[in-house]
Amino acid sequence: MGKLLTLSKNTFTATVRQPIYGIIVGAALLLIFISPSMTMFSLGQEDKLLRELGLSTLFLMSLFIAIFSACGSVGSEIDEQTISTVLTKPVSRPIFILSKFFGVSGAVFLAHYVCTVGILMAIRHGVLETAMDTHDMTVIAAAVGGAGAALLLSLFFNYVYDWKFSSSVVVLLGIFGTVGIIFLAFINRNWQFRPADNGFNIVDIYGSILLFLGALIIVAVAVAVSTRFNIAVTFSLCVGIFLLGLVSDYAFGRFTEQLWAQVFYYVVPNLQIFWISDAIYEGSAVPVRYIFITSLYAVCYTGAILSVAMAVFQGRQVG
Repeated sequence: MGKLLTLSKNTFTATVRQPIYGIIVGAALLLIFISPSMTMFSLGQEDKLLRELGLSTLFLMSLFIAIFSACGSVGSEIDEQTISTVLTKPVSRPIFILSKFFGVSGAVFLAHYVCTVGILMAIRHGVLETAMDTHDMTVIAAAVGGAGAALLLSLFFNYVYDWKFSSSVVVLLGIFGTVGIIFLAFINRNWQFRPADNGFNIVDIYGSILLFLGALIIVAVAVAVSTRFNIAVTFSLCVGIFLLGLVSDYAFGRFTEQLWAQVFYYVVPNLQIFWISDAIYEGSAVPVRYIFITSLYAVCYTGAILSVAMAVFQGRQVG
C-alpha cells in the first residue's frame, strides 16, 4: 500500500506539471467563460443549451487529459526505459498499473472539479436573452477575484520558490473556486444573503458526478492501451471507444438479437448512461438510485479494464 500511494502521488504530481495539462484546463475554462455568449438566440432554450455545452466541454476535457496523461506517465516511461528502474525496487507490475490509474484519475478529478465550479458559475450568471438583462456582478466578482488571486499567487510562488506555474494555477483555482462557489451559494445577484435564490440546480452537480464516473472508464482504457501502443495509436483507440460509447445504444443496442451486436454492446463501455441531456431538456430529476447503479457499472467496468491491463502488461518486455 505504501508503494502504491507513493507512486500514485508521483504520477499525480508529474501529470499536473505537464504543460499540456494546464493548456487543456485553460482552454476548457475559456470555452466555459464564453459559453453564455455562444448560447444566445436559441429560441428559449438558452439556459438548457448553456448547461449541455458546459457538461460536454467537461467530458471532452477529461477525455484529452486522460489520454495525454496516460501516455505521458506510462508510454514515456516504457519508451525511455525508466520503468525498469521502478520495477526493480521491487514494485510489482499490478501495483505499477494501479498507481498510474490512481495518479491520472486524481489529475482528472482536479481538472474536473475546477471546470465544474466554472460551469456552475456560468449557469448562475445565465444568458443575457434581452437587452434589458444585466450581468450578475456577484458571479463576475467571484470569478475574476478567484482567477486573479490564483494567477498572482502562482507568479509569486514561481518567482520565489520556483514552483511550476501551470500546476500552481490549477491547484489555486480549485481553492479559490471553492471559496467563490460557497460565497455564491449564500449571496444572490443583488448582494443579499438569500441561499434560496442562489440559482444552482442539483441536477447539474449530479451531471458532473456522472461524467467523472465516465471519465474514470476512459482513464482505465487509456492506461491499458498506453502499456502497449504509442501516443498516436492510444489517442485514436481512445477517441474511437469514446465515440462508440456515446452511441452504444443506437449502434449496438438495437441489434442485440444478433451475436456480433451483443458482443460489442457488452464490451464497449456505454458512456451514454453518464450523459443526462434528456433530464436537462425535459426538466426531470435524476434519482440518487440511478447514480448509485451507474457508479457500480463504472466501478465494475473500470476494474475489468484494469485487470486486462495487468494481465497484458505481465508479458510486456520493458528492459
